[in-house]
Amino acid sequence: MTLEILTPEKKIYSGDASAVTLPGIDGKFQLLEKHAPIISALGKGKVVYKSATGVNEIEITGGFAECQNNKVIVLVEGALA
Repeated sequence: MTLEILTPEKKIYSGDASAVTLPGIDGKFQLLEKHAPIISALGKGKVVYKSATGVNEIEITGGFAECQNNKVIVLVEGALA
């Protein structure tokens, strides 16, 4: 699936990912290939995604995520790393 992680200032990541784990406001959840459409608010925690280069982590302070048509867009309010 395609993953984009964006802040107001820059694009943190854009590329393929096989899995994305997100810090939802009610707990962590994971998105895999061909996941059903979803929109979710995100809380403070780690965005973890598996790509061709391995497992990557980004600490965030909050944001939103949308998954539709095998594309995940993560809008981050603040990235700490």
